[in-house]
Amino acid sequence: MAVKGSALRDTAASIRRSAQDPLGIYLNDHLAGATGGLELARRVARAGQVPAPQPELRRFAEEVAEDREMLLRIMGTLGVPVRSYKVWAAWAGEKAGRLKPNGRLTTRSPLSNLVELEMLRLGVEGKAAGWRTLRELADRDARLDAGQLDRLISQARRQADFLEEARVRAALQVIAAAGDSHG
Repeated sequence: MAVKGSALRDTAASIRRSAQDPLGIYLNDHLAGATGGLELARRVARAGQVPAPQPELRRFAEEVAEDREMLLRIMGTLGVPVRSYKVWAAWAGEKAGRLKPNGRLTTRSPLSNLVELEMLRLGVEGKAAGWRTLRELADRDARLDAGQLDRLISQARRQADFLEEARVRAALQVIAAAGDSHG
């Protein structure tokens, strides 16, 4: 019985340490962001209303899903437990974000495209920062693959460029639509 009680205390202590681990907190926050970002990327790709080629939007959403899976693998490699409540909160937050007022009652506003592209762009920038942080750690932690992280950083740059081009087109559409309604 003493061994069982000791093992339970050791497990509880390990859980407390992991809850206070800055890297664990950081990676779980990135996982939460990746979860919300993936939901938004999938919705934008399905809606087909963003001024970007549909196949590229679908590919972007697939890459976001792959990036999230890579983050989960890295967390596993580092022994960082997933904090499910953060993942769930991010998922629910993205769903709640769909309820934002857009100035129209029954139709989608062109402004929604712009705002969603900006949110995705911010998410990609945050993801890139996370990859860069892990890349710095890779120089000191052999469990991290520096080459893989370099590829993820490069992919995030390409994703940000793609989103910026689409964001500019969406901004011009919003401005043109506003000009048409005032003219």
